[in-house]
Amino acid sequence: MNRFNLKDLTLILFIAFYVWSSSFENCCAREGRQYWRQSSKAVPASVLVKKPKGYNHAGRRMLSSAIFNVLDYGAKGDGQTDDTKAFEAAWAAACKVEASTMVVPSGSVFFVLPITFSGSSCEQNIVFQLDGKIIAPTSSQTWGSGLLQWLDFTNLKGFTIKGKGIIDGQGSVWWGDSGNMPSTKPTALRFYGSDGVTVTGITIQNSQQTHLKFDSCKTIQVYDINVSSPGDSPNTDGIHLQNSQDVVIYSTTLACGDDCVSIQTGCSNVYIHNVNCGPGHGISIGSLGKDNTKACVSNVTVRDIKMQNTMTGVRIKTWQGGSGSVQGIMFSNIQVSEVETPIMIDQYYCDKSKCQNESSAVAVSGIDYVNIQGTYKVKPVHFACSDNVPCTGVSLATINLEAAQENQSSNPFCWESFGELRTTTVPPIDCLQTGKSPIAKAQSTVDSC
Repeated sequence: MNRFNLKDLTLILFIAFYVWSSSFENCCAREGRQYWRQSSKAVPASVLVKKPKGYNHAGRRMLSSAIFNVLDYGAKGDGQTDDTKAFEAAWAAACKVEASTMVVPSGSVFFVLPITFSGSSCEQNIVFQLDGKIIAPTSSQTWGSGLLQWLDFTNLKGFTIKGKGIIDGQGSVWWGDSGNMPSTKPTALRFYGSDGVTVTGITIQNSQQTHLKFDSCKTIQVYDINVSSPGDSPNTDGIHLQNSQDVVIYSTTLACGDDCVSIQTGCSNVYIHNVNCGPGHGISIGSLGKDNTKACVSNVTVRDIKMQNTMTGVRIKTWQGGSGSVQGIMFSNIQVSEVETPIMIDQYYCDKSKCQNESSAVAVSGIDYVNIQGTYKVKPVHFACSDNVPCTGVSLATINLEAAQENQSSNPFCWESFGELRTTTVPPIDCLQTGKSPIAKAQSTVDSC
């Protein structure tokens, strides 16, 4: 009797388990959690649930951990051996991996000839980690008849150069009158045709000419960098912008022999703030309109700037004979110390001994100056505007500029400049004409950008 009951109990349990398992399988199928298979072979989970390349199991984007150190590609880093080919090889390898990092390590000095890092066949979001020092050649044979750039980055997307390293152009051999070097001087670090570029942390010093240039780029961020060259080094602009949009420059120190920041034609939506400038020529828009060309610059804000011992403070400079416009410009919270001319618009710019008088000009309008204070050495304000295309919409508020030395004060200068004084100024800028010029209004419809 006991044996019969045990068999019956076992059979009952078996039937119950079979029924339960069948119901569970059907339930899972209805809920879409079971993949049915027609073949008897098991299907790997990796086939059943495919994830996009570069994503983890949670569907989140994974950053590459690929590191390409130039020392692993033959660089010596002794400051004498030519490391150019090693840099080219490391770049070629890094380009194949999205979000990879090319490393120039600390503790070494790399001698690199003129080189182009092309992004035409590169993946996106490459990082150039510069912690060591890169130096330029000083032999005239290296440069031939002259080149426009030394370290050239082109056609990149989402590129970052960062680190505590140094780019040294060793430019002193170019600055003198020895005559050994080519007349065409290169820019130390140039970006061309790139989108989403960040430059941070590095130092660029003793450039042959311009230190850092952006040409035909967009979405640029520059911060926490240092530019350093002597105040008498010719044409060594700190940062040069042309045909570039959506630019932010901040928390940066610029010391050079020309404009700390130079903003050229084709630039718009430029925001510069918290920058130390000096020595140098100040922060300039232009020069624009050279050789009867059309130039367009708009929507530029320069604020929270300190300038020491510069030639000008905030300046707009255009050539006679040009066309186009400069409009929508704000200069605010500018602190100047022993600056020759803190506020300047010069529509008669000429870097030659003599330039021909011409009737057309780049139209300058909508220029705001707010809270500009400190000391000047030559003249507080200089507005020299075109006879045929006067400056309009110039406004000034909270201007307090005093002579750096006693008995050297000078009056503001205005020529064909129209606008308004929103507050009293020191010194009084009585030469600014109120209202708008009918001549400029007619001209602006022709040369509008």
